[in-house]
Amino acid sequence: MTVSVAELGRRARVAAADLAVRTRANKDAALLAMAEALEANAGSIVTANADDVARARSAGTSEAIIDRLRLDEARVGAMADGLRQVAGLPDPVGEVVRGYALPNGLQVSQRRVPFGVVGIIYEARPNVTADAAGLALKSGNAVLLRGSSSAAASNAAIVDVLARAVADAGLPVDAVQLVRGGGHDAVKQLMRARGLVDVLIPRGGAGLIRSVVEESTVPVIETGVGNCHVYVDADADLARALEIVLNAKVQRPSVCNAAETLLVHADVADAFLPGALAALREHGVTVHGDERVQGYRDDVVPATDDDWAQEYLSLDLAVAVVDSLDDAVSHIRRWGSGHTEAIVTDSLAASRRFTATTDSAAVMVNASTRFTDGEQLGFGAEIGISTQKLHARGPMGLPELTTTTYVVTGDGHVRS
Repeated sequence: MTVSVAELGRRARVAAADLAVRTRANKDAALLAMAEALEANAGSIVTANADDVARARSAGTSEAIIDRLRLDEARVGAMADGLRQVAGLPDPVGEVVRGYALPNGLQVSQRRVPFGVVGIIYEARPNVTADAAGLALKSGNAVLLRGSSSAAASNAAIVDVLARAVADAGLPVDAVQLVRGGGHDAVKQLMRARGLVDVLIPRGGAGLIRSVVEESTVPVIETGVGNCHVYVDADADLARALEIVLNAKVQRPSVCNAAETLLVHADVADAFLPGALAALREHGVTVHGDERVQGYRDDVVPATDDDWAQEYLSLDLAVAVVDSLDDAVSHIRRWGSGHTEAIVTDSLAASRRFTATTDSAAVMVNASTRFTDGEQLGFGAEIGISTQKLHARGPMGLPELTTTTYVVTGDGHVRS
């Protein structure tokens, strides 16, 4: 039987009140139990996932999306490892952000506290189910998960395993719940569950994110699509630049921190582009280039405005030659999504100007865009990459799943 979003929300609020006073030891024990349960049930999870993958293939789903959807025992093991990493991280709840004494003797402290109930709407990737559940629980939040219909069987199998493990560890079973069935109406109910859900986080494509931001009455932390850029500066080490470009584009092209556009300074274009374009072609990349890039190879596809704005999530790359660092930044500020940009340069002045002016959630200097990732940056699993500027920006780990409260302690103080 499908349970209404309102009922799930009421249960989640009860669970959240319980979680708010649990110790780190309580929460870590549950996380470790969740990890063990995933591994013990990997076979059934992979079997459920195979049904989702088969349906996706029958529906003509792209390989990029199927790659995000697919689970095997190694990926389930990685999900379990992510939960163990989260268990090993400091608990943000109770952290004093700032504390001071007023002249009148009042003691003031601003402390991190859980949001309460966090709703997450996401597409395709069932690993998000475990990541989100683990991060929410560690930060003292109950979570309502709504995955896409394409991963319905996978998500149900994962949540069933996780919820049982949470209950077996002595925490409320309703700390981790899945919004099942109901189509778009259930999603709309979740977006309108103000008073039951404290914050909503969308993870997915531009259409999903835009829909949640525009239609939700619940406060939203906006995660963004990844139209990420690599800029090869005039002072770049070109061998290093090629390694970074290839890693950023081909290591895993279907994720949001993969590079989608390469910008090359005109002063090094002749030295860099012939070899780089050949290497990209060897890796199966289709290059969509401006007129100058087209002059280097016959197989370059002429780029359009759609290419500069595109999050391909595939082995496609838009490439342009720019006359200056400022031109590169102008291109990024016009077409980028504010996710991740990278500069390859040996010039300190160039790196400083690039990092100060690109206005993105993450900026890499002589490193691949693929490092914009909570686990890679030491957060353990992440809840998403926020591209907004309020509350959280960049990879969102445990602290970003908390808010703060002021605790003011007096000794019979009254205001005159």
